[in-house]
Amino acid sequence: MSDDPADQGPVTGETVTVTVYDRDDRFDLSVRRGRTLRDVLLERGLSPYTRLTGSLNCGGRGICATCGVRLSDGPAPDHWHDRLADRFGYPRLSCQVTVDRDMTVRLVEDKRIWGSRETQSD
Repeated sequence: MSDDPADQGPVTGETVTVTVYDRDDRFDLSVRRGRTLRDVLLERGLSPYTRLTGSLNCGGRGICATCGVRLSDGPAPDHWHDRLADRFGYPRLSCQVTVDRDMTVRLVEDKRIWGSRETQSD
């Protein structure tokens, strides 16, 4: 068994698969149920942030809208921002998505206000 806490599973030992698309790359992550999607992405080096927002964000409190991702399947939105985003087709906040089932995530490449993810590691 891995030493990575994200791979350990919850108290019941149950994990789900989160499939992440980053540009043309696909990553299948085994994730313990109940984890926050933002935390899982950051731990795996798949940041939802741009270079600027990697440092300037709300730390997962759901108020800055910088950690947006596209979900093609996953839990129904329960945060006010995510309900509006879902309704109008905007990215959902990864900090407000609890991993409770298999899901597919696409990292957003160009965040109109915050810039592109491409320059994040520069």
